[in-house]
Formats: sequence, structure tokens, C-alpha cells
Amino acid sequence: MSIHIKTESEVSIMRLAGKKLAQVMRCLEKEVRPGATTLQLDELAEKLILERGGRPAFKGYGGGKNPFPATICASINNEIVHGIPNFKRILKEGDIFKVDMGLEIDGFFSDMARTFAVGEVSPQAKKLIEVTQQAFWKGIKELKDGAMLSDYSKAAEKTAINAGFSVVKNLVGHGIGKNLHEEPQVPNYFEKGFRDFKLKAGMTLALEPMVNTGTFKTVLGKDGWVFETADGLLSAHYENTILITKNGVEILTA
Repeated sequence: MSIHIKTESEVSIMRLAGKKLAQVMRCLEKEVRPGATTLQLDELAEKLILERGGRPAFKGYGGGKNPFPATICASINNEIVHGIPNFKRILKEGDIFKVDMGLEIDGFFSDMARTFAVGEVSPQAKKLIEVTQQAFWKGIKELKDGAMLSDYSKAAEKTAINAGFSVVKNLVGHGIGKNLHEEPQVPNYFEKGFRDFKLKAGMTLALEPMVNTGTFKTVLGKDGWVFETADGLLSAHYENTILITKNGVEILTA
């Protein structure tokens, strides 16, 4: 497994990519409301990324016969990730809406995701969103140069399970840098056969707990992109691009 340790100059480009992506996410959050279409939000995200000198990282991803057609992954309620924006997908009161997006600038990538409440949501939906965020923050608490990758995975999973939820297992976090997806894969859970290793300062990772209210099992939608919960219950997603440092973690998409 080859993991690229970033130089200081590479890290500064990734800081810039992360900062610009976080700005775009904050702008999008203000537009999430009942009546908004996922396509409107997608078009806004693309405009904002281009205005900042970046390139939408997801648009055209995968190549081949079925490349991803949009700037954001727009996933609602039981959709976990990779929902395709559409003018017919209209947000309504009580939905939970996941935005996952990436930005490339000067040959380096940033990647982040948030789950937004659309208007007033149920107490369970609110709790799910909060716990998914907590899974990320508790997961990174022990991370630094010399820590084990599994320190993150164990803490993230424990946070979700202790709250009565489950962690998606067939979708994971990843390394990031010159490519949107690099080694290593970063599961949000720990089990037998886990490929563990020691983290080093200069590693950059996209860590992204995906937490479900019911089963951890997923189904792939007919479009070949969207993953949904197998039982049709809610799912939440939270992601940041991070840098491992000597003493801890720097959030590049803060």
C-alpha cells in the first residue's frame, strides 16, 4: 500500500482547496429550504466553485458509460450517498438532505459532506444528524503522528452504536491528495480482517461516517450511483478532509 506523504507546499494547496470548498458549503447551507430543488443547489455549487478558481471534482467522475453528471451528490432521507441532483427532487419540510462535494485546484483535491435539516425535522432525525457529526469528532480525537488508523474507526463506530444506530460498512473514507480517492481506505467501523497501520504526519484523509437509524445494509439504486438504506430508514453523512500532524489533526475543510 503506497500512501503519499504531502510536502508543506502540497499541504498549503490542499488548505486552499479545503477553505474554498468549505466556503461553498456554507453558501449552499443558506439555500437549503422547503421548495428548493436539488438541481438548483447543484447549479449554485458549480457556479461558486468556478468563481473561486476551482473545478468540481465529482462532475464526470468515473468516466466510461455512466460518469457522475453533477457537482454535488444530493441525497435525501434514506439515500446514503451519490444521489443525482434533479429538478424533480424538491426538498420538503422534515427531510434530511445530504450534500457531498469535492473541489480540485492546482492539481489537488478537497472533499466534504454535511447533512442538513430541511425546516423542522423529527427528534430522531435531529439525533441522527448530531450523532453522525459526533462519530467524526470522537473518531479524530486520538489521531496524530504514530496513532493507529483503527483508533478512528473504533471510536466512530462506538459513538454510532451507543446511540442505537448502525454504521454503513460497504462505503468508507479514503486518502486524498493528487487524486480524489487514494490509499488508504478508511472504514468507519472495526472488525476482523481490518487493514490497520500507523499514521504519519503529512497524510491527508477524507473521513466520512455514514450512519443509519436501522440496518447498516445498503442497496444500489437503478441509476447505478445512489446508495439507499436496505430498510428505507434514514441515513446521515458527515465528512471533512483532514491532515495528520505531529500533535493531532488539522481540519482542512473547517
